[in-house]
Amino acid sequence: MVAVVLPLYLLELGYSPARIGVFITATLLGSAAVTLVVGLLGHRVERTVVLRAMALAMAVTGVLFSSVTWFWPLLVVAAIGTLNPSSGDVSVFLATEQALLPATVGERHRTALFARYSFVGFGLAALGAGAAGSTDLLRRVTAWSEAASLRSVFVVYAAVGIVLWWGYRRVAPGLGGTAAPTGAALGPSRSVVVRLTGLFALDAFGGGFVVQAMLVLWLRQRHGLSASTTGVLFFWAGLASAGSALLAPRLAARIGLVRTMVFTHLPANAFLVVAAVVPSPQLAVTFLLARALLSQMDVPARTSYVMAVVTPAERAAAASVTNVPRSLATALSPLLAGWLLTRTTFGWPLVLGGVIKAVYDLLLLAMFREVRPPEERPASPV
Repeated sequence: MVAVVLPLYLLELGYSPARIGVFITATLLGSAAVTLVVGLLGHRVERTVVLRAMALAMAVTGVLFSSVTWFWPLLVVAAIGTLNPSSGDVSVFLATEQALLPATVGERHRTALFARYSFVGFGLAALGAGAAGSTDLLRRVTAWSEAASLRSVFVVYAAVGIVLWWGYRRVAPGLGGTAAPTGAALGPSRSVVVRLTGLFALDAFGGGFVVQAMLVLWLRQRHGLSASTTGVLFFWAGLASAGSALLAPRLAARIGLVRTMVFTHLPANAFLVVAAVVPSPQLAVTFLLARALLSQMDVPARTSYVMAVVTPAERAAAASVTNVPRSLATALSPLLAGWLLTRTTFGWPLVLGGVIKAVYDLLLLAMFREVRPPEERPASPV
C-alpha cells in the first residue's frame, strides 16, 4: 500500500519529483543503517525480540506519517522509521527472518521454503497495491480531499505494525539459534559474502531507479495514471511475481540456483527497458507485467544461495551484510531518478535500471557459476 501511495501523497502535499526522490532515499538509508546494526551486533540479542521491536517502530512510523506534513519532520520520520518504497522488503524484518527460516528445514527443502516465503510476501504485497487504489473510492464516498484519503493508508500501516507485533510474539524464542556473545559475526565465509555483497549492491543500484514508488511516479508523470489504475497494475504485477516465485525451486533443481537467478533476470531487464520507450500506457503496462512474471524469480534463489554458502552461525550476519549494501545502493538511485523526472517524462530511470541490472546478471554468472551450494555438489563416493 505504502509503495503505491507514498509518491502520490507527497505530490498532493506539493513536493516535486526531486524532493520525492530525497524522501525515498531517506527511507532506504534509514533501513540500511538499522539492518547493519542488527546484522553486526544483533547476534547477541534474541532475534524475535528484534522483530517485535521493529513492529512497534512500524506502528509509530505510521502514526507520525499520518499526522505530520512539513518537509523536514517528514524526512526525519522517513529516515528513522520503517517505510518501504519498494514492492519487496528492504528492512531489518527481511534480514532477520531470512536468518531464522533455514533452521526449520533441511538443505534440499531450503529453496522451496524461501519460494513459499516469497510467494506469501509478493501475494500480500499485490493485495496491498490493489487496496491502495481504494483511496479513490474513499475520496468519492467521504468527500475527503485526495491528500486526506491517501493519508488514511498510513493509519492502516500503523495498525498492521500492531498486528505484526502480536504475530511475532508467537514465534518460538531461540528459533535458528544465536551466535555466541563474543567473536566476529562473519568467519570462514567472509570472502564469499563480500563478493556477493558487491554484486548485490550493483543490482540494487540499478533497482533503485525502478523501486515501485518511482515507477508509480513515472507512470503518473508520463502517462497520467491514477492511484486506482496504478494500484490495479501493481496488484496484477504482484500476483505474477508471487506465482513465479513458486516456480523457482523447480527451475533451480534443474539448472542450479545461480543460473536460475541469471536466466530469469536478464529477459526481465530487457522488458523494463522496452517499457520505457514504448509510446502508449497500454504497451508500457504490458511490458511491466511481462517483467513481473520473471523479475522476482531470483529472490528465493538468491536468498537460498546466500544461506547455503555460509555456515549456520554466520547466517544472521550474512543476511544483514548482503542486504545492507543493497539498501544503501538502492538509496542512491532515486535521487538521480527524481532529478531526471523533473527534466523529462521519458523513462530514463527504467533504461538505466535495466542496463545496470543486466550487467549484474552477467557478472554474477561469470564469478559464481562454479560456486555450488551443498545440494548441487556431486555426491561423495562411499
